[in-house]
Amino acid sequence: MKEGSLFHRISLALVPRLASWLIRAWFTTCRITEHDVHFRQQCREHDNPLIATFWHYAILYNFYHMRNESGVAMVSASKDGEYIARLARLFNFAPVRGSSHKKGMRALIEMMRLVTAGRHAAIVADGSQGPPMVVQAGSILLASKTGAPILPMLWSASRYYAVGSWDRMAIPKPFSRIDFYYGEPLFVPEGLDAEGIERYRVQLEENLHAVYKKAWALYGRTAH
Repeated sequence: MKEGSLFHRISLALVPRLASWLIRAWFTTCRITEHDVHFRQQCREHDNPLIATFWHYAILYNFYHMRNESGVAMVSASKDGEYIARLARLFNFAPVRGSSHKKGMRALIEMMRLVTAGRHAAIVADGSQGPPMVVQAGSILLASKTGAPILPMLWSASRYYAVGSWDRMAIPKPFSRIDFYYGEPLFVPEGLDAEGIERYRVQLEENLHAVYKKAWALYGRTAH
């Protein structure tokens, strides 16, 4: 589809809105249980906003789950990322366009400004292009510069579809059970050097893997 064409403009206007309606109707049929909510409460005890982070496979349901939380979300700067950006707006998230491959530093600086001003943030830990389940450094840098804690959040489902993409994006099936897990918050000090950034990046990756394993073990699975 040619960018800027009439069909592309119509598609951008209609597809995200139709998707948001479908997502709301679809997930309303599911039974949702939250686990380890005390980890989220730990973040609320601090004056700073929080940085929600998760693996890319979880992005679609996470937007729905956090729809009542106003915040900002890092969204890919690619042409297809515009669909996600518009969908994010429909779920109360202001998109900041960028990735590790394009406009990344400019987007990260804008995220720092908005989080410092008091906005919650959402960052996909493994980025817009992967590799899957390998944490990129963006959330660590953001936390170090703003003082906001990083809160892992992932989900599992009793029944789901898995898309044949690099991340195996998962979509809970209608009328399924969804178990949403919070992980232990990560508090990152300011003024980190490259070695410190890597140390906390590895710690966040370990935290996310622990939440992921715990969530899917509930259904007797090691992975989605």
